[in-house]
Amino acid sequence: MGIIVAIDGPAGSGKGTVTKKISNALGLVSIDTGATYRCVALNMLQRNVKLNEEEKIKQILENINIDLKPDGKIFLNGDDVTDKIRTPEVSEFVSQVSTLKIVRDRMVEIQRKMSVGKNVIMEGRDIGTVVFPNANVKIYLDASPEVRAERRMKQMAEKGTKLDYEQVLKEIIERDTRDSNRAIAPLKQADDAIYVDSSKMTIDEVTNKIIEIIKFATRDVD
Repeated sequence: MGIIVAIDGPAGSGKGTVTKKISNALGLVSIDTGATYRCVALNMLQRNVKLNEEEKIKQILENINIDLKPDGKIFLNGDDVTDKIRTPEVSEFVSQVSTLKIVRDRMVEIQRKMSVGKNVIMEGRDIGTVVFPNANVKIYLDASPEVRAERRMKQMAEKGTKLDYEQVLKEIIERDTRDSNRAIAPLKQADDAIYVDSSKMTIDEVTNKIIEIIKFATRDVD
């Protein structure tokens, strides 16, 4: 079995960006678990499937094909959905879709298959607690809601979309509450995870800190 690095944390903490940088620096395969849930949410929206239509959801999950390319492209059933899964509509819906046990069970199965025989860095909300509780390295990457709201606004501004700060902050706090209090696989720090607060750190500082942690933790692993 290869090395498994689990990075968990709330939306906007920098998990995605940091994971890609660490992946490139250490040659680890990066798996964005959030993208797998977004693919399910998008597929449900495309087919107009509601949260309570379990049989239709089951059919989607049985036939879904998610392909995360090394260059960051994401394909759903053969179609490039890299940008489609990042729309506000999908972002709002995915936090509800990801609370469904049938969806989480299937995604955990897919995520584990993606990592077989590889040295992997995987980011999400329940990697160190559910997907890979025996991961070699567990990081809980956090940041204040205010900082995460500012990051979200900056990210969208770069894409030409202007957002209202108070609304973004409200949505982040609401999502934190949903993710932390859901009955299945809630967002929480694993008991043996190392806590990293990125609020006052640059992306490079966070990346370098976690790389040091990974190198130290895996120094005796062949």
